[in-house]
Parts: sequence; structure tokens; C-alpha cells
Amino acid sequence: MKRNKAAIGAAGALALALLATGCSGGAGKDSSTSAASVTVENCGEQVTYNYPVTKLFVNDGNIISIALAAGAADQITAVSSLQRDKDVLSLKYGDAVGELKQVAEKYPSLENVIAADPQVMFAGWGYGFKESDGLTPDQLAEKGIKTYLLSETCRQADGNRGTMEPWNALTTDISNIGEITGNKQTAQDTVADIEARVKALESAQRAEQMPKAFLFDSASETIFSSGRFGAPQAMMNSAGVSNVLSDVDDTWTSVSWERLANSDPDIIFFVDYPGQSYEEKINALESNPASQNLKAVKEKRYVNLPYAMWTSGPLNVDGAEYIRQALEHWNLQPASDIKPGVDITKLSDLPGNEWLR
Repeated sequence: MKRNKAAIGAAGALALALLATGCSGGAGKDSSTSAASVTVENCGEQVTYNYPVTKLFVNDGNIISIALAAGAADQITAVSSLQRDKDVLSLKYGDAVGELKQVAEKYPSLENVIAADPQVMFAGWGYGFKESDGLTPDQLAEKGIKTYLLSETCRQADGNRGTMEPWNALTTDISNIGEITGNKQTAQDTVADIEARVKALESAQRAEQMPKAFLFDSASETIFSSGRFGAPQAMMNSAGVSNVLSDVDDTWTSVSWERLANSDPDIIFFVDYPGQSYEEKINALESNPASQNLKAVKEKRYVNLPYAMWTSGPLNVDGAEYIRQALEHWNLQPASDIKPGVDITKLSDLPGNEWLR
């Protein structure tokens, strides 16, 4: 083909432009994406981000763990609501957790986010985003800040949260965050590890009769627990125990004491969360007429696991492995070679679980 000097010059300029774009991710980035923008699906919508995202604001321990698992530690410019989960995340991700810049101990304000000057905020409905608190994706968009929503919190038509099977929601988020931050291969490796461990759990020998479990976050006149779209549903399914709230089309939600009484679970799991202590939860169960005679309560089949293991994040698979160990401990499932990847016995302030020590 005949070429003139102008064509050669244009081609050279194009090559230089493409080279500059390809190098924009910086040293150590995955080179699988070289465009100036990247589009992923989030809560049913195609969302386009400048590529790569280098300034990410992340709220809540479980969501921070997703970003870390996706290889985006260097792209996290600020975090909030980390302190509660810092120790368990450090067991998993080491010194990278201590190096994160926390700008708010609890959920951030709009001002906190703007001051951090991120390109993208990664949070969720009920995990930092809330209309009444004045912090929503629309309000951030007005300030030029894009958002990525935790898939577990995608809203249904009736306003309830949850539109995806929980393991799928988790791996989707890890993959998408890896994609937009230029860490695609790291994210893929993490997803592969999670999927292999879930497969091992689901392949382990099971009892003929499936035991039943209830997740107890906190309680007053009602009990805060989790339905079929929450991460606990997937964890229990994979570990070999039935969530008694699997018919509830929501993620985290409140149910009556009567609902707990009627389910009569074989085992009760606690979310280790500052709002109500481990001892207070046990006292509530053992003093309430609706629950004090349940078999799990009478036999004290209690398991207390960190918040970041129950809310959507990569530690869900570790939590599922602990669930399996608990079931085996109480002979609700036969012995297996399943071992958790994170040793929570190193968390000296985590009450309960004496059988793990």
C-alpha cells in the first residue's frame, strides 16, 4: 500500500497518543484495559468511569475489603467507618489497612467526601448513602463525583434492597472495582479463590437433615436480621445450614420475636457489632419468653462473628468456613477438612466462640 508522509505522520501521532493512554494507569497496573474510559454494569445500569480511577473514597469495613481484594489499595484516597473492622481486615490484608486515611470514624457527611476530592465514592444504600442524611449518588453527581453502589444494596421496585444472588453480587463488585481501577487480573484471581472455596464448602459431606439457623444482629421490640438477598443467605447455604428467613425478599431487615420463636433454629449466629454487646444479645434471648425455650438457646449454640464477615465482602467466604466449623462442632454436619482462611482467635476482644480458642 502506498503511504505519503502526512499519513505516516498521522499514524505516528496516533501511536504516541495510544501509548500515552496505555501508560496512564501507572507502574504496576494491569495492562488489560487501555482505553481512556471504562464501562461496567452497576445495579442494572451501564456506568462509565474515567480509566483508571485513581482516587477512590470507600465507606464501611466490608466495602473497604472489597476494594482491597480487588487490588485497589493504592487507589483508595480516603475511607470512613473503618475503625470497627480494622483488626479483622488487618488479619486478611496486613499493613495496607493501617495505611488507609480515615476521614470519618462513622458514616461520612457530604462535606467529608467533597473534602477528600475523590473521583468515585464506593458505598451502598444503608452503607453510607441515605436520602435523610444528605448523601446520595445524585448529590455527589452534582459535585462532579461519580459513585459505585454496593451490589447487595441495589434497590428493588418496592424500595427493598437486593436484586442479585449474594455470591454473584460480591464477585461482581470485586470484578468491577478491579476493572475500573486498573487491577483486573488481581480481581480475577480473588474471584477465582472465592469461587474455589465456595465450591469446597458446597462439596463437603452433609447431614441428611439440613439444620436451621437464625442470624441475630441486635434486638429491641423487633430483631434485626437478614433475608435471602443478604450475604448471610449465601454463607449459610454454602456452609450447609438453612436461613430461617430465606423467604424474606430483602437484605438486612427487622422481624418479630414471634418469627424467631416459630422457626426454632438449631443454631444462632451473632453479628459482632457495637450497637449491642454479645452479653446483651444472649441476655435478650435467654430472658424473652418468646425465645428462652428454643433449643439453640437452651443448648447455648451461639456463634459470634465480626461484622465484616456478615456484610457483603470477601470475608464472607471466611465467615462461611466458620459457620461450617460451628456446625461440625455441634454435630449438625459431619466432620470435614474445611478450615477458615482467617484466624479470628487472634481478635482478643471478640467475645464468644470459646470453642475456637
